[in-house]
Amino acid sequence: MSDYCQQKIAIGEELSPNQLKGLELVSLLSRGRDVVFAIDLTESVNLDEEARVRLKQIITDSLNKGDRVYIVPFSSQVNPTNPEINPLTDKDADTEGAATPIAFLNPEKDIERIIERIPLKANLNEKNTDIQLAEHFIYENLAQINQNRLCKNQPIKKQSVVWLTDAPLNTSAGITSEKWIETPPNSPYRDSSTPESQNRQNWINHLKTAENTRQLKGENYDLTVIDLPATVQEFCTPAPGGKETCFVNSYLFNQLWLPVTILSIIIISLLGGGIFGWRYIKSINKPLKLVIEINDNDEKEIKYLYNQKSISIGEEIECLGGEIRGYLKREGNKLFIEPTKILPIRYKERELRQKQLIEGNIIRLNCPYNERDFEIKITVSKNP
Repeated sequence: MSDYCQQKIAIGEELSPNQLKGLELVSLLSRGRDVVFAIDLTESVNLDEEARVRLKQIITDSLNKGDRVYIVPFSSQVNPTNPEINPLTDKDADTEGAATPIAFLNPEKDIERIIERIPLKANLNEKNTDIQLAEHFIYENLAQINQNRLCKNQPIKKQSVVWLTDAPLNTSAGITSEKWIETPPNSPYRDSSTPESQNRQNWINHLKTAENTRQLKGENYDLTVIDLPATVQEFCTPAPGGKETCFVNSYLFNQLWLPVTILSIIIISLLGGGIFGWRYIKSINKPLKLVIEINDNDEKEIKYLYNQKSISIGEEIECLGGEIRGYLKREGNKLFIEPTKILPIRYKERELRQKQLIEGNIIRLNCPYNERDFEIKITVSKNP
């Protein structure tokens, strides 16, 4: 696949709905977008103060950390001051030079860097805006950037183009003087049948560039924002054994297996915790059944103990001496004995001096009084 990354991008096969959703998820998991400011340099688009204000507003309020910003000036050529340099490349952002993107990481510094790079004044030497050439160049090169990321197994990004031009956008293949008088006479885009004209139209149709378009008309320009979904070109080739080899599914697996695994673990944990929590709440809302036996007599008394309630030992549960020696308390699904220290109460052959957690479902208490021993046996069970 690495060799393919060196080739010029071509329009691939139609993606399935699941592949489109997967690519959308990849872009959401990665930070940032590719944002292109496409600026018409001709004299007819002499950006006024309002245009400057709106540009700064877009840069200040719409860009997010992680965005990569590209400046693409155009007239009869793209990047007319140096047409040999491609202003849309996927080289590392933040390197020096007009052909590299600006990594939007520090708003205070990067806002000024972007504004400085945008040509806000018309170039009187530039004439005849070839708008279809500019569209063809930008959309094809943006597709190339995401395709290179696929080849390098890097997350693809959503993309947007901010157009400042008075030329009409998204026109059909071929552009006559009636539609746009400035197109250079020798431009191949004047003829709808040329490969350049057809290829531009195919990219516009394939990328669905007309969607999510917002346009604002100024005195000397139109400001139009066109958003492009995060997408790549799929190429499936027959392989021996009745199989085929494709790009997108293996790319999605490499990009999503780790986050999907982590998300699955979290969901399972939450579901497990939710089931456990539901069971716990259900259990503590049920009363505990207490079967009480005094001195191993055959007669048994049954009481019920609810959460956050208590039963007195010496009054509600019979005990010698006529005083309350302590309380049997329930906190959640745990039982405690809290002595009052008025008269002694023994648990596991020792006198209780402080609150004691009960272990097991059978509680044996002793209430010594005047050399007599009074034994209480309490069997605890969950009330069905």
